[in-house]
Amino acid sequence: MKTIQIIGTQRSGSNLLRVMLNQIQEIDAPHPPHILQRFFPLLPKYGDLNVVENFENLLDDVCKLVELNPVPWEGVSFNRNELRVKCKSNSLIEIFKVIYQQKAQSSNASYWCCKSMSNIHYVNAIEEEGIKPMYIHLYRDGRDVALSFKKAIVGHKHIYHIAKQWQKDQEACLKLKKRLGADRVFQISYEELLKDSEGSLKRLCAFLKVPFSQKMLTFYNSKESSLTAKSGKMWKNLNRPVMKNNHDKFIKELSQEEIIIFEQVAGGTLSTLGYNLVVPEPLKKHVFTKEEIEKFDIENNALKEQAIQNASGEDLEKRKEQKNFLKDLKMQYLSQNRHYS
Repeated sequence: MKTIQIIGTQRSGSNLLRVMLNQIQEIDAPHPPHILQRFFPLLPKYGDLNVVENFENLLDDVCKLVELNPVPWEGVSFNRNELRVKCKSNSLIEIFKVIYQQKAQSSNASYWCCKSMSNIHYVNAIEEEGIKPMYIHLYRDGRDVALSFKKAIVGHKHIYHIAKQWQKDQEACLKLKKRLGADRVFQISYEELLKDSEGSLKRLCAFLKVPFSQKMLTFYNSKESSLTAKSGKMWKNLNRPVMKNNHDKFIKELSQEEIIIFEQVAGGTLSTLGYNLVVPEPLKKHVFTKEEIEKFDIENNALKEQAIQNASGEDLEKRKEQKNFLKDLKMQYLSQNRHYS
């Protein structure tokens, strides 16, 4: 079974691209529970995975994470014993692969597509396990990404932190493209996807060696789009046609100070990806002091708390079970660390 991995930074149109790809019969692209991002930091909690009980505990917890996803994975169930038999090695990557394969098989698809864009930082582990995905580097003007994160329930909220994360993600993607080449890494901008949806999708389908379908352009009529749109305000636009003018909004909605900070942090990466800078050159020479960064940290944490307080009760409720499950796992991990320290 073939693999597609979307990489980059969240709030870049990845759910739009995901539901478009999901309209192709050969591709199954479920909403991501971010398995690797969430479990790699917790792996020490499980001990030696060559011990059967430890590996089975990890497998069970990963399955629970997927089962509690705010956008449900429909049409598939996870029998732990059956999945255990399918695992050829005792690793988190193998569990990740087998779970996505199970979902694709339930849809009679020959490709499984993971939209966990943060997996760009786990590429070495993925490749070393023998998974050789076709990577899609989806990128968006980082200043619009920052604007979107400021309004979202997830992620950093201060422009400095968003810029640092965006730059880190994009530079990792560019490095992977240089390493693997155009046969393995396809680059597409969110702006291109908006302005020339059909043309860009046809080029992407040619890269993936799958037939283009007109259903990709009417994704908003699909059950997956409707289900995702109903699962959180962040994805509310998925049940409507492509919003072709949904770009360059930062020019009016970010402050001049915020644009300056973003371009000071990530202006070089913006330019590399073809975006024009708006801040005069002399203003981009500032190096942030330790005191300034500490201030940004405090503001970022306060803005995150405010985002949770301002979130709708419905959004919070849909995320509650998965959030509490992950919180319990982290508490167990911290408790073990204190015990053995």
